[in-house]
Amino acid sequence: MGSSTKYIFITGGVTSSLGKGIIAASLGRLLLARGFSVTIQKFDPYLNIDPGTLNPYEHGECYVTDDGAETDLDLGHYERFLNVTTSQSNNITTGRIYNNVITKERKGEFLGKTVQVIPHITDEIKTSFYKLGEDGKYDVVITEIGGCVGDIESLPFIEAVRQARWDLGPNNFLVIHLTLIPYLSAAKELKTKPTQHSVKQLLEAGIQPDILVCRTEHHLPVDVKKKLALFCNVQLNSVIEAMDAESIYDVPLLMKKEKLDERVMSKLKLTSKTNTDLDQWKDFLGRLKNPTQEVTIGLIGKYVSLPDSYKSIIESFIHAGAAVECKVHLKLISSEEIHTDNFETKFSELDGILVAPGFGERGFEGKIETVKYARENKIPFFGICLGMQVAVIEFARNVLGLQGATSTEMDPNTAHPVIGLMEEQKKIDQMGGTMRLGSYACDLKKGSKAAQAYGKTKIHERHRHRYEFNNAYLEQVENSGLFATGKNPDTGLVEIMELKNHPWFMGVQFHPEYKSTALNPQPLFVKFIQAAIDNKKVK
Repeated sequence: MGSSTKYIFITGGVTSSLGKGIIAASLGRLLLARGFSVTIQKFDPYLNIDPGTLNPYEHGECYVTDDGAETDLDLGHYERFLNVTTSQSNNITTGRIYNNVITKERKGEFLGKTVQVIPHITDEIKTSFYKLGEDGKYDVVITEIGGCVGDIESLPFIEAVRQARWDLGPNNFLVIHLTLIPYLSAAKELKTKPTQHSVKQLLEAGIQPDILVCRTEHHLPVDVKKKLALFCNVQLNSVIEAMDAESIYDVPLLMKKEKLDERVMSKLKLTSKTNTDLDQWKDFLGRLKNPTQEVTIGLIGKYVSLPDSYKSIIESFIHAGAAVECKVHLKLISSEEIHTDNFETKFSELDGILVAPGFGERGFEGKIETVKYARENKIPFFGICLGMQVAVIEFARNVLGLQGATSTEMDPNTAHPVIGLMEEQKKIDQMGGTMRLGSYACDLKKGSKAAQAYGKTKIHERHRHRYEFNNAYLEQVENSGLFATGKNPDTGLVEIMELKNHPWFMGVQFHPEYKSTALNPQPLFVKFIQAAIDNKKVK
């Protein structure tokens, strides 16, 4: 443990999905503004080693870090709010904890002792708690404990938090409990009882929360705050109201108004290193809320019934839209519902089309139809990961006339595998093992739309995919006007495809959305929105 590092733990009660991740990210943003170096980590109580094999319907999107870790989507919020990169160490699951302990047991590291939840599992959890603070790089480490107090799964984590207070000492340790104050419309009153029960469960586990953050749809009157303070053993000024906000990006300013950062600093005996500078943040919010124009963009994918599956893409549109003062109306369209006879009606009011990433065959042909429409009608098009591959397949079929051209993912025996596995990937049988994951370099062609967007020719972007463009078809494709304008310098693998004689048509093999933040919008999204604005004017 870095001796000077302060540790903040955020737990949740009453119900899940109250927004622990947003509160953690907002607090991190406020502490950054006061000159502290901050990182946030998420502990997830499920048994999967990581979310990489989870269906997006189960847990929303899988977020990928620079070092190739497949993580919880909350890490995306941490990066978008804090403008810092996270890593493998920022997301730990019960599965990983047990995996580490069992591996040690098999190697004989416990010297024949009986391996138990306490101390072995809790010690492993605490090691992970402190790991990020060890090198002294951070003044504050914020740890979000997933799930709800009282869940069987989170018991070992809660016990580890209790023990952490003893390890760290009072001024280096703080618990924030996020809870819900429901409003009963029939009785016209706010109810504190669920929160009292939730705090009682924490107390039974040996933890006294220092600060209560109360999610509510109505302002909390002073008498309600007093009642909470009295029955939950917290100071009155440590009962923080968290009203529903119109945008998650409002939350840091709302938390500042409620003095959350001041309460945290006083309890941890911290003094500001700089004057609070939230000017850039306020500037971003100002542009976000006062757009001068608007566009409608179709997001075509197969998980559209759960928008969290495309969390980073949706947020990237918010960041990039604010950059050009444009309100982006996103229309999520299921690729399974797109057919030759209905796409005219589905696409008629779109100013731009994005084909989303995904795996597998479902909805694939609908994506092909979509690309064909965008290519032929000169609608700005952006394809990400599978979206780029679909663009290549559509081009091979309809422009080059290669009948049945597809990816070997969809048809291993296709006569024209324009997308396929690299030789070294074919030998691997574990799901996660064959992926190209994490940050890779990409060289951009001078004068290409991609190079113009980035303003440079060497970039790094994050990947999460298995199949690649088959370079055996590159000459043929380029001769007909679809150009590889971005390539990996080491392998020659194609990263970006651009169509000649089209206002804006780009497919990228990487995931640009993972690196977009509120204060640094992703350049390709900015240019894509600009192209949609131009297209709307022409229409």
